Amino acid sequence: MQYTTLGRTGLKVSVAGLGCGGNSRLGLGTGKSEAEAIALVHKALDLGVTFFDTAASYGTEEVLGRALKKVPREKIVIATKTHVGGTSGARAVESLEASLRRLRIDMIDVYELHGVSPAAYDHAREAVVPALLKEREKGKIRFLGVTETAPVDPDHRMVARAIADGFFDVVMVAFHMMHQSARRTVFPLTLEHGVGTLIMFAVRNIFSRKSRLNAALQELVAAGNLPHSFAEAEDPLGFLVHPGSAKTLPDAAYRFVRHERGVDVVLFGTGESEHLKANIASINAPPLPAPDQARLVELFGDLPGVGLDLPGFAGGPAPL
Repeated sequence: MQYTTLGRTGLKVSVAGLGCGGNSRLGLGTGKSEAEAIALVHKALDLGVTFFDTAASYGTEEVLGRALKKVPREKIVIATKTHVGGTSGARAVESLEASLRRLRIDMIDVYELHGVSPAAYDHAREAVVPALLKEREKGKIRFLGVTETAPVDPDHRMVARAIADGFFDVVMVAFHMMHQSARRTVFPLTLEHGVGTLIMFAVRNIFSRKSRLNAALQELVAAGNLPHSFAEAEDPLGFLVHPGSAKTLPDAAYRFVRHERGVDVVLFGTGESEHLKANIASINAPPLPAPDQARLVELFGDLPGVGLDLPGFAGGPAPL
């Protein structure tokens, strides 16, 4: 496993971070037992994962807490989240206390405001952040973070404001090989201000479902954003998979994201041990060959908002 420093937090973290939400929810979302979910977390630990990202709405804080209860606290970094839409500072503190109990810890390393839209940002900053800063002073939070709502904010307007305000040490943004706008609008700012980055959406359904990918590419061709050859090709992104490059399209997707300047932690979710190992291997693999990387930037570098579908979360609504 490779490790990095999460921005100005100084936290040393694995470049591969286990996301505990999405459709898999550590396997709980696909019918696995809590014992199997705990075993998956332990497997991730064995493979060197030290960063774990969950949320109150995922329904996985408790099982993650059980899985990590015997792990020395200084060996792991735990991030969790609370929704803030219409929430008062007092309610946010209540949510924090509940997360601490479920996770069985005294301090959350990165406490994130979950899925904050541009329209909700002023409320979050004025009503919620001051209350959480007081909890940070009490030692219940180490660092504050914020996550965006990618489908309704593909240009990262909220994150740009959050970085400038200076309250947030970590941001979670969507970035993948067909949605690269963070390269222009986020990473220059995070690098300038020392803000850590967590990358979500590195691999979406668009990369694992051929019909979904082809439909998206045909739409882009019809809109004049891609050459007509993409609408006719049987395997339009097949140029990424060849000896000396990626083994699969998801492998290419992880490698593209991982080596972007400004990326700290690439999040992934799974409920399967073999999938866990494959994802970690891809995130730790070398960059794509320069010609493949350059072609992806040429094709999709200026096309924000492609492939930003959100999963539904059992135990709570998907962030909006």
